Amino acid sequence: MEETYVDAVGVDTATTAKLITKKLKVMVAIDKSKNSFYALEWAVEHLKDVMSAEPETGQEGGLLTLVHVNPSGATDSVPELMKKAGVQSTNLFTPALELCRAKMVGDLRTCVKTETMILEGDPKEMICQAVEQTHTDLLVVGSRGLGMIKRAFLGSVSDYCVQHAQCPVLIVQPPRETSLTGK
Repeated sequence: MEETYVDAVGVDTATTAKLITKKLKVMVAIDKSKNSFYALEWAVEHLKDVMSAEPETGQEGGLLTLVHVNPSGATDSVPELMKKAGVQSTNLFTPALELCRAKMVGDLRTCVKTETMILEGDPKEMICQAVEQTHTDLLVVGSRGLGMIKRAFLGSVSDYCVQHAQCPVLIVQPPRETSLTGK
């Protein structure tokens, strides 16, 4: 007689052990602030296992998308905006990608596909649109550390994303000693 073990949900554990879990598509919104880079660092450190490919089992990995939104500038011409956006975003993504590589270099089993996305417009709306269009599983954003009154007047990208994104949103607060309210 064969024994069958059932977990707390009532599922045969032998069957669930054979199931391949889906790797996550994670999007991290970054800007020039140290808080957004801390959110990226946190995501890479804590989520790399749920994003990385597993060649030994043939399981494809998830995806880490770094998104940056350049706010629209009504005073610049389109060619000037494109030139500025390209230079600024390149300067932003280079250290972000280096941070990703540095966090993953020690673990030879970690292989996370990473892409960058540059968008133009209102950051909070464009981030939510990107989440929806790319079918992202988790959005990670840093906290600017605005107080309640400033947040009410200036608005908060993270608050907006929590209310409107089509996926769970993780807001990463940096340790108190490294939290900066500016850029």
